[in-house]
Amino acid sequence: MSTDGLISGEAPASQIAVPFAHLHVHTHYSLLDGANRINELIDQTKRLGMSSVAITDHGNLFGVVEFYRTAVAAGVKPILGMEAYIAPGSRLDKSSSDGRDPNYHLLLLAMNITGYRNLLRLASIGYTEGFYYKPRIDRETLEAHSEGLICTSTCLGAEIPQTLLARNRAAAAEIADWYLRVFGPDRFFIELQDHGIDDQRLINPELIDLANRKGVGLIVTNDVHYLRHEDVEAHDVLCCIATRALQADTDRFKFPSDQFFLKSPADMAALFPSLPEAMSNTVAIAERCNVELDFKTRHTPVYRPPDGESPEACLRRHVYEGAAERYGEIGDELRERIDYELNVIQSKGFSSYFLICWDFVHYARGRGIPCGARGSGCSSVVAYCLYLSQPDPLRYGLYFERFMDPDRDEMPDIDIDICQDGRDEVIRYVREKYGHVAQIITFGTLKARAAIRDVCRVLGVPLSEADRVAKLVPEELKMTLDKALKQEPELRKLYDSDPTLRKVIDIGRRIEGLARHPSVHAAGVVIADEPLDRLLPLYKDTKTDAVMTQFEGPTVEAVGLLKMDFLGLRTLSVLTLACKLVQQNHGVTIDLGNLNLKDARVYELFAQGHTRGVFQFESGGMRDVLMKMRPNRIEDLIAANALYRPGPMKYIEQYISRKHGERWSSPHPIMDEVLAETYGIIVYQEQVARLVNQLGQIERKRAFRLAKAISKKKTAMIEAEREPFIAGAVAHGVPRQAAERIFNDILPFGEYAFNKAHSTGYALVAFQTAYVKTYYPLEFMAALLTYEMGDTDKVVEYIDECRRLGIDVKPPDINSSNADFTPLPGAAGSGACLRFGLAAIKGVGVKAVQAVVDAREKGGRFESIYDFCERVDLTCVNRGVIEALIKAGSFDTTGAMRKALIESLDKAMQVGAEAQRDRASGQMTMFGSFTADSSSTAPRPALSTAEWSEAEMLAHEKSVLGFYVTSHPLAQRAADLRSFSTADIAHIPGMQDGAEVVLGGMISRLRFTVTRNGRNAGSKLAVLAFEDLSGSIEAIVYGDELERHRDLIAPDKLVFLRGRIDKRRETPNVKVMEVLSLDEAPHRLAESVIVRLGSRAEDRSLLGQLRDACRKHRGPVPLFLEVRSSSSMTAMVRCGADMSVLPTSAFVSAVESLTGGVVDVLGRRHREASRSSAPAARSASGVDSPDLPEPIDDEAALEA
Repeated sequence: MSTDGLISGEAPASQIAVPFAHLHVHTHYSLLDGANRINELIDQTKRLGMSSVAITDHGNLFGVVEFYRTAVAAGVKPILGMEAYIAPGSRLDKSSSDGRDPNYHLLLLAMNITGYRNLLRLASIGYTEGFYYKPRIDRETLEAHSEGLICTSTCLGAEIPQTLLARNRAAAAEIADWYLRVFGPDRFFIELQDHGIDDQRLINPELIDLANRKGVGLIVTNDVHYLRHEDVEAHDVLCCIATRALQADTDRFKFPSDQFFLKSPADMAALFPSLPEAMSNTVAIAERCNVELDFKTRHTPVYRPPDGESPEACLRRHVYEGAAERYGEIGDELRERIDYELNVIQSKGFSSYFLICWDFVHYARGRGIPCGARGSGCSSVVAYCLYLSQPDPLRYGLYFERFMDPDRDEMPDIDIDICQDGRDEVIRYVREKYGHVAQIITFGTLKARAAIRDVCRVLGVPLSEADRVAKLVPEELKMTLDKALKQEPELRKLYDSDPTLRKVIDIGRRIEGLARHPSVHAAGVVIADEPLDRLLPLYKDTKTDAVMTQFEGPTVEAVGLLKMDFLGLRTLSVLTLACKLVQQNHGVTIDLGNLNLKDARVYELFAQGHTRGVFQFESGGMRDVLMKMRPNRIEDLIAANALYRPGPMKYIEQYISRKHGERWSSPHPIMDEVLAETYGIIVYQEQVARLVNQLGQIERKRAFRLAKAISKKKTAMIEAEREPFIAGAVAHGVPRQAAERIFNDILPFGEYAFNKAHSTGYALVAFQTAYVKTYYPLEFMAALLTYEMGDTDKVVEYIDECRRLGIDVKPPDINSSNADFTPLPGAAGSGACLRFGLAAIKGVGVKAVQAVVDAREKGGRFESIYDFCERVDLTCVNRGVIEALIKAGSFDTTGAMRKALIESLDKAMQVGAEAQRDRASGQMTMFGSFTADSSSTAPRPALSTAEWSEAEMLAHEKSVLGFYVTSHPLAQRAADLRSFSTADIAHIPGMQDGAEVVLGGMISRLRFTVTRNGRNAGSKLAVLAFEDLSGSIEAIVYGDELERHRDLIAPDKLVFLRGRIDKRRETPNVKVMEVLSLDEAPHRLAESVIVRLGSRAEDRSLLGQLRDACRKHRGPVPLFLEVRSSSSMTAMVRCGADMSVLPTSAFVSAVESLTGGVVDVLGRRHREASRSSAPAARSASGVDSPDLPEPIDDEAALEA
């Protein structure tokens, strides 16, 4: 059975006719063990001349539906199976104390739908009941669910081969007898494999003998884990990733040969030349396996009203009750719309679906958990009357057909946003009430960058090199290494020149996109009308015990199950907490569902661009749009939300111009009516459908199909409706040529038209957010910061917003902070402030915070570090937590220095631990003298007065808070930075695109990459996070300037950037033209120099020396002398052009030494800010001179 020469995986044409089917095959859903992509596996099966192939992943059915559909579409017969893990005893025994393996392998193949359903049950049991290292079944469950299954003796990891390797033939025969009893001789087979492994060659004769003695059929298989022989190394790397090993490790897990690929029938025949029947048996088994999956039957749950009422009658009753509450009087138009929707819903059998939605939303609201529909579900009046959604479809012109096509057999899809804090409670309620409920699985995959890093680690490539290569892969959605090699010349250069990195990338290309790990979908929940494991396999997360489907969302829907999205929306949590704080602080209950949508103060907040923290409206680019648009009605917010996205953005300026008075017209009154709210611009898909329906006289359901077709550029569907539209428009009196033009004009707008229902729902949430921020900014910011405390950049941004709002943010304090940010309304004569939450400190967890708060509530304020360590539970609050608290300044109110606190921490914890042990001992001793509240009498050493330098203190603050509290590295140079910069970063969103600016600040972060496109493709660039005291912005430094100033471009460097504002993306950035150090700035950016001489101006010799100094440092910057007369009057004298200077640090030092006065070097901003308040300039004759000279032109100054 030699394997020599059998490495190609390609069959000679003359031998393709050998009958064979692969029955033992692992796809990439054998996570980090199988390396076969399903589409490639099916293609290779066909290429090798085989008409069927099996899927037998380890212990799961993750990929069976994808495999089935891909195979059927390609004309290959799919055989659905699983390589199960079977426990040696009971699946419930989670130990291996007897020394036996905790599991054996077992190949199972479904012959029919009964067998498939048994596979579903067994795969579910493995995870939900038998999991112990692997998802295991046992003999009990296998026997109970054996019908319709074919079973084999499997591989070397199986029970019979292992028993034979242990030289126990009798026991092996007994095992075979058990399988024969359960499956019978027609459904149990002895499996032979030959991968060139000694143990296989040792036991294959034994297996053949056993088969002959028991009258059992033989099959031959290859244990397929990768596609071709050349994929062996990529698969080996995948195994190293799974086991966290290096490829160079000598003691790691490794496949014992290089023969685990999809071999041709001829290759298999050459391996087993004397067993043609075992070859043909594989085909016979394939012919017996005939599973047809059902993608038509629905398994939606039935809502059972408590009083025996039918779901249809119950739904109608709830809808009309809600309509009376929502609308008051029910007029003919409303009744007609409700009845129409109910008829469609009931005809499709979806009454229970809507009632289940109503049920859990009703439960959530009763528990104070905000929730509501998003997206097209907001188009339904039925949903509105059931309180599933916020927007009134009649008020906002939303159409039911956008949500549900009456003629299409599609499941409804109402996505429900739920306050993230209450989401788990709502899911728990649904599970307890409806029983057949699970969350939905999703799979993390090996993305391009991650693949590079993983392969580098396995191959031993240094971390720095791995990081460098990975960062050359663009951070784009759906980026692949093949794309990256085309886009990134630097990556291509490395690939072509470095053999090691070429190997890394080639292996990365083979493994990228493979499934890596399962996790729970962020929103998806499935609800069924019968036990789920009859319909799909279940998975149980070992960490959370959450039960999930083994199928992903689209597959869940494909097999007829109802998938609902329970989306945890943070904004709803922020609003809930903010309203709670308002109630606590002001006694006011905010009814978010009944706000005045014409409130001018709220629209003023939008118009001023003060929307940081406002849902969907807080990006810099959106704030810029708002300031130009100046919205004053909810329709403007709906339109802004729809327009502010790639594509329709180009219509924003037109919308703004027309809103502010620019005249517009359209070819027909119907178009005037439909487009009036958006000033003649097609913004929404609903408008496209209305135009097609009303002007083209195409029925509404077809009109919505056309609107969707236009958005997806489905040319055939579009062209099919062209002539009917034109005919309808002509019937309306539109000339044919004009009708053709209208249809053509609709198309480009329709491509970008947005779902108005979705935009409306989100605009209402945005208005609610803005309302709370407008009227209760303190409580709003407290709630916002509490829910964003895990995002350092957001915390910094929102603390800046607090300052703009006049809200002081107090640093964290062990004596007054809670876990969350706490609003402290101002007492008489003091302003409102926020106290920083302890849970926002890095390294301080919720349990630790609770321990601190509990101790404080029980025993009062903490007086010292020793008092703290004696009273707080040190099993929850460890050294790292206390150190983080100290660095954040949380102990400052005890009066101790931070450095001294760190120095004394070990001793304090030792004393505290001893005191806590003594108290615990005292509680347990009948005559002990200690109580739980006793403090230690151990001596407490006095703390030193040692303190860190300001720079050290700031560095520690930033390390645990993400920003500076005590001061800021920029504060010491604030005057210089402000003098020579021409704008604050905070003002850039309101400035013109392309405007030139000089910014002074600090590089807080940076990353290097390369230009992807254009004439400079491949050149290096640096992307900086650049901040001043007003905010931060992204700045991009290109090739030459980057190389020229490498020493200046580093984290924490204080520099000036000269560049142009780029507002072409959502958030403005700055394209840098020049980088200047702070020392360079005075002579590169200065516009005037003032020498403050005071009364020494009368010293003629001094003035002569000053003139000499100016000539020595001649330059373009005008010089002014501030002089004081004998009568103490101060005047500013402008010197002649011959005394203009280049104000280097040497000049400043020389003049200050010479005159004993002060030299101020001023930039443009300082001069412009001073013009209105500076003393009038005087000439040497004492006559008033004009104001200081006009600023030098920016570019001229910079060139100088």
